[in-house]
Amino acid sequence: MKLVSLDNLKVFCDVVSEKSFSQGAALNGISQSAASQTVLQLEKRLGTQLIDRSRRPFALTAEGRAYYEECREILNRYIALEERVRSRDKASGGRVTVACIYSIVLYGMERYAQLFQKDYPDVFIRFRYLHPDEVYEAVLNEEADLGLLSFPKQSREIRTLPWLEDQMALVCRPDHRLASLPQARIEDLDGENFVAFESGLGIRKHIDQFLRRRNVRVNPVMSFDNIEFIKRGVETGAGVALLPEACVRREVKNGSLRIVALAGLELTRPLSIIYRHHRALTPATQHFVKVLRQWKEPSA
Repeated sequence: MKLVSLDNLKVFCDVVSEKSFSQGAALNGISQSAASQTVLQLEKRLGTQLIDRSRRPFALTAEGRAYYEECREILNRYIALEERVRSRDKASGGRVTVACIYSIVLYGMERYAQLFQKDYPDVFIRFRYLHPDEVYEAVLNEEADLGLLSFPKQSREIRTLPWLEDQMALVCRPDHRLASLPQARIEDLDGENFVAFESGLGIRKHIDQFLRRRNVRVNPVMSFDNIEFIKRGVETGAGVALLPEACVRREVKNGSLRIVALAGLELTRPLSIIYRHHRALTPATQHFVKVLRQWKEPSA
């Protein structure tokens, strides 16, 4: 008889731990239908029902509970085995490497590391700040355990987990004509000098599509591949920008930039966690993912 794959056991365990077929599927980079089929195949193989779908939310049967606990133990033991093999030549307790787009530095990553190290004090978190394309390369080449970036590309080689949803905001200098308005309209941006993201970036395409839908034409005078340079461009008076609100808090606080309320600005930047498909995450890496998703904005 053909053995059940570890991937199928992981799908079942993730569905149970997340209490959701859709969330369990997302953790494994598959469709909800595929996750449901995986569980059905396990039930057919075992000749018993593991999940009672007649209840909302679903519940484990007694057999399902026993199977889940044993499967979880098998997966944890296998992951721990990989961790020991990978760490055999390391003198320290290990390391988790996270490749991030530049703007992630503004999210207080050192605080996430501190929360993580309460449970893994001997594991070092290394952050590498890179261009988005380089984040993908680092993850695919296994130079990084995880990647943090916006607008992730769909790929069979990459698994994606949602992390944060950034509200975008209109940003300008305090002496800009729009800064004095209690609320601006999106139409007020028509013809404005605009400090933009570099062409080809996902966030640039997202903003361009939004402005086109509103029939607004801006005048891009500068473009950069990271938020810090865009902020500096706005501070010099080159133009206005649409930026993640969380990334300009420091400048708003010190008075060098101002956020202008913009009616009808339904624009967000999704941030995601990525890792290589079929690469088993170590317990330490899994725990860091848990910290990231549990503590959306850790306080200092």
